[in-house]
Amino acid sequence: MEEILKIALVQSSLVWEDPEANRAHFSKKLDLVSNDVDLAILPEMFTSGFTMSPEKLGADQSKKTVDWMVNEAVSRNMALVGSSVFYENEKYYNRLLFVKPDGEVSSYNKRHTFTLAGEHKKYTSGKSIETIDYKGFRITPLICYDLRFPVWSRNVSGYDILVYVANWPKPRITAWDALLKARAIENMAYCVGVNRIGTDEKGLEYDGHSAVYDPLGERQAFSEKEGIVETTVSKTYVKEIRSKLRFLEDRDDFNLKY
Repeated sequence: MEEILKIALVQSSLVWEDPEANRAHFSKKLDLVSNDVDLAILPEMFTSGFTMSPEKLGADQSKKTVDWMVNEAVSRNMALVGSSVFYENEKYYNRLLFVKPDGEVSSYNKRHTFTLAGEHKKYTSGKSIETIDYKGFRITPLICYDLRFPVWSRNVSGYDILVYVANWPKPRITAWDALLKARAIENMAYCVGVNRIGTDEKGLEYDGHSAVYDPLGERQAFSEKEGIVETTVSKTYVKEIRSKLRFLEDRDDFNLKY
């Protein structure tokens, strides 16, 4: 079992509603990632920006994005994660894909669609969380607005790393910073947030703040600029902290209702 995982936070601007241009853009971005990175993380809706017009993208783009992610993960020998518009069974989803270097694909549909922007009117909400085993680490990936809901994010599966991909705008970035840190502390896990930067077609500004917080809430990586941020997380450190500070043993039991 690996005790160290090297991750790359790919913080970037996005081309509005143009999947082909974004896939080509991120292929170039991934060329800048170190060869020894185990996991590269892209923003939410990395092929389109936070669009409320998924029908403009074309149903075939879902498969094209999956194929692109598989090819990138396999050819670069690293896992790749990010969310995009996904069309399936006559429904649209904001779907996160986690692709391992062997081509295995796991998925998670965003549970908390962003009602303020009308996302709930266009995208079907997910009903379950996916915890993925990768190189000895248990990883739970979630999407943007999920960050505001601590019950949904609660560490009941024994994950080591909690990942959020996002399009989180500048006017509310203080909440993003505070909640990432809080999710790390309360779940005694690494919390990784990858946000976009730039300005979208609606005029919303994004200033990144992609970051990694350790299980005690200490920030070990952070950026407000376009580019790649690389850092390592330690399974041994998670074990040591949880052994010394046994806070998770006192957590409340609960059942979610849908």
